[in-house]
Amino acid sequence: MSTHPPNVGPAVAHATGAPTLSSVPSRVTLHLGHLPSKKDIKAPWPRTPSRVDPNNPPWPAYRGYHEYSFAHATMGVRLPTILGKAIDDTSRTLNEQSAEDRIIDLVECLERMDTLMVDLSGNAKLRPIIDDGEGDVALWNKEIAKYFQGKDFMNAPWLFAEAYKYRRLHECFSVSKYWKDYDVFYRQKCDTFSRSADAVFELSMRFAEPFKQSENISDEEKAETERLMFLELTQVCLWGNSTDLSLLINMTEDQIKSLQSTGGDHLAATEKNILGNHMNQLWDTVKELREKTGGRIDFVLDNAGFELYCDCVYADFLIQSGLAKQVRFHGKRYPWFVSDVTRKDWEWLLNTMVYGHLFPKATEAERESLRRLGARWKQYEKDGRWVYEQHPFWCTGYTFWDLHSEAPDLFLHLSRSDLVFFKGDLNHRKLTYDCAAPASTPFDVAIGPMASAAGAPKVCSLRTIKSDVVVGLGDDGDRTAERLDKEEPGWKISGKYAVVLLSEGRPGEKVRFA
Repeated sequence: MSTHPPNVGPAVAHATGAPTLSSVPSRVTLHLGHLPSKKDIKAPWPRTPSRVDPNNPPWPAYRGYHEYSFAHATMGVRLPTILGKAIDDTSRTLNEQSAEDRIIDLVECLERMDTLMVDLSGNAKLRPIIDDGEGDVALWNKEIAKYFQGKDFMNAPWLFAEAYKYRRLHECFSVSKYWKDYDVFYRQKCDTFSRSADAVFELSMRFAEPFKQSENISDEEKAETERLMFLELTQVCLWGNSTDLSLLINMTEDQIKSLQSTGGDHLAATEKNILGNHMNQLWDTVKELREKTGGRIDFVLDNAGFELYCDCVYADFLIQSGLAKQVRFHGKRYPWFVSDVTRKDWEWLLNTMVYGHLFPKATEAERESLRRLGARWKQYEKDGRWVYEQHPFWCTGYTFWDLHSEAPDLFLHLSRSDLVFFKGDLNHRKLTYDCAAPASTPFDVAIGPMASAAGAPKVCSLRTIKSDVVVGLGDDGDRTAERLDKEEPGWKISGKYAVVLLSEGRPGEKVRFA
């Protein structure tokens, strides 16, 4: 009689006449009491730099199949919802058309969006980007070929998969004849700003006239007044990021007002919610700039509408106070993550402030304050004191750890800045590789080459916390994060907490590329 090993599967056992699993003796349990005890071995994180790549971040990546993370909710629910709204917007535009060739072209865009919805909902493999003439196609397809062959929406790192979805959405239009620049989120962005009247006029009524210090106070008092204004406007710029359209899918006007409250009392109350707070070091840095060069400050922008408006109020103060001679704003080349700033959003904001009729309930004084503010900002642009620009790298799947190697021209450009502000949650995720680093990880460690590469500029992240990655909370950061996990389980996605984190970088050193 033939014998079979005890671990033969039931189907094989049945076919060969072997005993079934029910007749196999139960497993033997060994008692290991005399062996050495198990050791508490820490995982080898972070990875050494040579082992870091887009599919293997320094610490474990967030992926869509991780049910405990915000990544799972985003990939499974938020992104299909956002895409559904984009399809609704495009259908509305289709119904407004009269020319047959434009209608047929837009119908084909809708068909491509339907295909994307099927791919997203069915967790399809990530295919290469079609060559639509954009400057980022080669970067996208190189990254997919090197690191994401065979990966799908759920098992690729969340940050890459989410960015890939927005790139595919752009492709739905960019390969068309008439709709290459169509923005499916444009109506939403304009509508949200139009519902921000209270906060918009709170700021315009204060800053319509050029900022002047009283002549009757001492130099020390002037310096202190300026410092306090800087700190308050830094907070305005920070909390302006509360309005993120990809998160605020269905929000009432009152809820928006609550998030956008910019009164002084509100700011004092919210400072305690800045968990990693380098604002005083930031003031010292900016003050030094004026004493040395009065140089250039860059903003890598996040959301259009009210947040961009807050960024501009902040930049206006930096110019007027002489803390900066030039401010450069970096936006996206096409619609990105719902509410990110494009050139069209930039131009719309300034022109709406000067010429628009967006706030029918506003008083004449309020409208005039907005017109004056907008006219001054447009003059800055004409003078070259404000510059808006957009590099293809900002709309790739790469994190900013790869900016030095994949976009050396952009790194060199930023290295010439005296301070680079990275606004918002997405930019913070890209700075930190969007991975599960401990909350106590120092910011300059978490951002890798953006702090450590020769010539790296000073970097400040102004971020309202809306996703899983949290770093820079100091030596007690892990305990703080654990406490909040217990007391407020949704604290990482609520927008209630924020960080203002500064990296000194290696400015002034000669930039070198391998």
